[in-house]
Amino acid sequence: MERRDKNKKDNHHTRRHIPKRKEYGGTPHTEKELKQHVGIFIAKRQGGFLAPCHRKDPFAGIYIDAEQSKGFNEDDVIVYSVTRQGEFQFIKNLGPIHSPKTYAQMGVYAYHLPHVFSDDAQHIANKGTIPELGARTDLRNIPLVTIDGADAKDFDDAVFAISDPDPRNEGGWRAIVAIADVSHYVHPGDALDKEAYLRGNSVYFVDRVVPMLPEHLSNGLCSLRPNEDRACLAVEMIIDKSGKIKSHRFKRGLMRSKARLTYDQVEDAIQGKADATTAQLMDDVITPLYGCYKSLKKARDLRGTIQVETIENVFTLNDDGTVQAAKAKNRLESHQLIEEFMIAANVAAAKTLQAKDWPTVYRIHERPDKSRLQNLYSLAKNLKISVKKFDGKNVIGSINELLHIVRDLPYFRLFNDLVLRSQAQARYSPHNMGHFGLNLAAYCHFTSPIRRYADLVVHRTLIAALDLDNVKRVAIDLDLATVSEHISKTERIAMEAEREVQDRFMAHYMKDHLGTVFDGTIVGVGIPGIFIEINGIGAQGFIPKQDLDGDYFILNETQHCYVGRHTKKIYQMGNHVKVMVTNADPIICSIGFSLVKEKRARKKPQPKAKKAVLENEGKPFKKTSYKIKGKPKSDRKKP
Repeated sequence: MERRDKNKKDNHHTRRHIPKRKEYGGTPHTEKELKQHVGIFIAKRQGGFLAPCHRKDPFAGIYIDAEQSKGFNEDDVIVYSVTRQGEFQFIKNLGPIHSPKTYAQMGVYAYHLPHVFSDDAQHIANKGTIPELGARTDLRNIPLVTIDGADAKDFDDAVFAISDPDPRNEGGWRAIVAIADVSHYVHPGDALDKEAYLRGNSVYFVDRVVPMLPEHLSNGLCSLRPNEDRACLAVEMIIDKSGKIKSHRFKRGLMRSKARLTYDQVEDAIQGKADATTAQLMDDVITPLYGCYKSLKKARDLRGTIQVETIENVFTLNDDGTVQAAKAKNRLESHQLIEEFMIAANVAAAKTLQAKDWPTVYRIHERPDKSRLQNLYSLAKNLKISVKKFDGKNVIGSINELLHIVRDLPYFRLFNDLVLRSQAQARYSPHNMGHFGLNLAAYCHFTSPIRRYADLVVHRTLIAALDLDNVKRVAIDLDLATVSEHISKTERIAMEAEREVQDRFMAHYMKDHLGTVFDGTIVGVGIPGIFIEINGIGAQGFIPKQDLDGDYFILNETQHCYVGRHTKKIYQMGNHVKVMVTNADPIICSIGFSLVKEKRARKKPQPKAKKAVLENEGKPFKKTSYKIKGKPKSDRKKP
């Protein structure tokens, strides 16, 4: 974003007189500042019109004259504001909407994301250095490895596991999760800390990242690169064979990652397709990691967690930024491995701070409204699905049982999505209220301080509570309620911005598939019509109610379906359908479909039935003599 020069009152009438505004990232958007808008320039005879393209911007757009639009091209994306007197103020031209390289910038400006670091913050980041070992624990000889996506650039967590040699813990494990020690570089109250707090988190777009920390830290000193010394905050856990954490201990250390692995690499290795890198790590690193993961998963399955399925999209981009391919992301067992290790570390952090009665920021997920869950069971009964009565005490068990019953039925996607929608949104709080979805009594975020301010706060509180700061630099004087509210808000904004930019990329990709027929699933039913998701790709589009041909369709809100008045044809959430792409518009993030009628298999012609032989065949017809041969009249069935 850019700051308006408030001292010059006459420079906003025309574009050419407006001074060049400086980029900044150090002050949040306030009500006193003019709201920014992102619009598409449409040329007119005497100027042009800026049409809104941000889905949640209620502003209807603005006409500008020829002088104000000087230098604009058709379909350029323009960032601007409007004074209280209705006058146009130019901010920035982001480039043509036809280029996907514009989409992330549109997300940045539409959602007012701070994206330029102050000089002071950059200076602090640039002068950072790797600490000496000193009083830190030396972990450099332990073969810790990072496991991330193939396109990841910041590696903030590393893992290690080994069979526990203690005979009292037969079949158990000793595991270490080491996290980048961001708190060594970002100190409370300095310019870098203020910038990180303002952002709250990194924002991950399809083709770039808007980081919480400057690149020298996020991709450099705080990234656990292989074979390079890195400062870390690690937790060592003793885990029994059933996955219970028997003990844990935090230590500030110096580590050296053994290897940078990807999820696909590790998945292939455990499936017997190791490459040159994973083959050398198989016995001492990967196999023990999987063994420990299996134990942790046992504990998770025993306590029970919500078992819903979510779909993430993955894009493959060409060199020019255009989309080469899009697909739904496959969830691998290697993803689950890292997830279980991170959950264990987060639980250990929360329990440690709770035991010390030390204030911190918890990650909480409240129980869903029972009435919304009860509606799921009412829907199941209406659909003639045999389910037990809803158990209000064992809510997680009841939900998982319901999902298990419908897994092989056409209604699985319907109930899966409705369970997701029934959940409260996870958030941050200084008060520990537990995490319902994970079925945990205490939980916090500890494992990603490069990209989440919440984790940085937890690191600082752990270091203070356990007296791990050898130079006594930590001073925590935070209003944790305000911090929690702020970072919960920035998280929601980031999610919305990421989703909108992703939708633009998907619409751009689907423009090359106009007229193509796909298999899809109905994922939403509402008054305007039905929403379809293309299987295997994840693209979502819309079919208006009036385009449902063949009948007049009536919405049944309780059963999430449309029903034909005469044909009784049903379009229900979760149904599989065939659709054709009719339009795709990245300007408004819109994809349109039309239903494709499936061809029915032609029935084989049946041989004609032989004519009944009449007793009086060939003779003059008499009404009283009519009967079928061999069958008395009294034996005929009545209609």
